[in-house]
Amino acid sequence: MSITIKTPEEIEKMRVACRLAGEVLDYIEPFVKPGVTTAELDRLCQEHMENVQGCIPAPLNYAPPGYSPYPKSICASVNHQVCHGIPNDRPLKKGDIVNLDITTIKDGWHGDTSRMFVVGGDGPILAKRLCAVTLECLWLGIGQVRPGAHLGDIGAAIQKHAEKHSFSVVKEFCGHGIGRKFHEEPQVLHYGKAGTGVELRPGMTFTIEPMINAGKAAISELPDGWTIVTRDRSLSAQWEHTVLVTETGHEVLTLSAGCPPRPASLG
Repeated sequence: MSITIKTPEEIEKMRVACRLAGEVLDYIEPFVKPGVTTAELDRLCQEHMENVQGCIPAPLNYAPPGYSPYPKSICASVNHQVCHGIPNDRPLKKGDIVNLDITTIKDGWHGDTSRMFVVGGDGPILAKRLCAVTLECLWLGIGQVRPGAHLGDIGAAIQKHAEKHSFSVVKEFCGHGIGRKFHEEPQVLHYGKAGTGVELRPGMTFTIEPMINAGKAAISELPDGWTIVTRDRSLSAQWEHTVLVTETGHEVLTLSAGCPPRPASLG
């Protein structure tokens, strides 16, 4: 496993790309309302990235081995869609939950973040609770990041909290190293055993992006070759930040002015 340790100069470039990714989510939030399509949200995000921020949407035409090129600029996963949902022309309804996943490329460096939205500002109690618990899982995972800790500490904290609330963790998809490449080593599992896995070192940058299901953990892939859904059609939620391991702890690189803060429920 070859993990890239970023230099101070490279970290500064990462900060810029990550800040832009967070700001795309701030920009698009007012447009996420009943009647809008995810295709329209995709168009607005792409135009903002390219024309206002001067960056590139990383997902557009991204084609890892075995995949056809991804056709849109963002991922938009609605209700029982777990991840990699392709934006389409179906209008969002009040009470839908949607994850918008943004990855920017600025000066060759990537920033990756995603956020949950409850369409219309209110929805079923289960949907709101799932989104809230998944956000708590993200921040509990982030809280484990410090030099000398292990990747397993992150996954263990996330899994424990999700299962405490009778939710399940998707195991087939994980966080990842990020930098000049969209996906680098290491893989960051959202389950596992504390004290195991790669030891964290200053200069490592990676995403933490737990996918938590209201029902069972089993997933399926749709015929489009990208969209992942829960097999039992239960709701799924995901939040994501890009994180830097610092000399004394961590820095969340994708924070922005409109980003929900660390939940007060965590103390």
